Amino acid sequence: MTTTAHGVAGLKALAGADLGRTGWLEITQDRVNTFADATGDHQWIHTDPERAKDGPFGGPIAHGYLTLSLIIPLFTELLEITGISMSVNYGLEKVRFPSPVPVGTKIRLHGAVDSVEEVKGDGVQMALAFTVEVDGSEKPACVARAVYRHYA
Repeated sequence: MTTTAHGVAGLKALAGADLGRTGWLEITQDRVNTFADATGDHQWIHTDPERAKDGPFGGPIAHGYLTLSLIIPLFTELLEITGISMSVNYGLEKVRFPSPVPVGTKIRLHGAVDSVEEVKGDGVQMALAFTVEVDGSEKPACVARAVYRHYA
């Protein structure tokens, strides 16, 4: 279920809120290959399914940065922001990749609002705790704390 926040006041009201989980997204070899082409990272553990069968993960895995980048489209399933003139990705404070994402598995995003603080220019800085879960795995694929700024 998507949470909707309207304006700066609506964002402030979300401090401490659990935004829930997204639907599942399958990680395909095509997506991994496209990411490899975009970044120039063609390491065999990602792009060579035959060789990867004999590798440490028993098959190809998604790039950690691919997993991290998928937070952006998945996050839109969790939070819709209206009444804001501009939003910017302010950065990441911490990112870890505790477990791999094998090609063919599904991931989903869990999000929670850690804090919302006022910033200069009639805006707020929102810190979010994100966890990318892998279907069937107890360990997350990615844990990140992201910071966004939103302006009225």
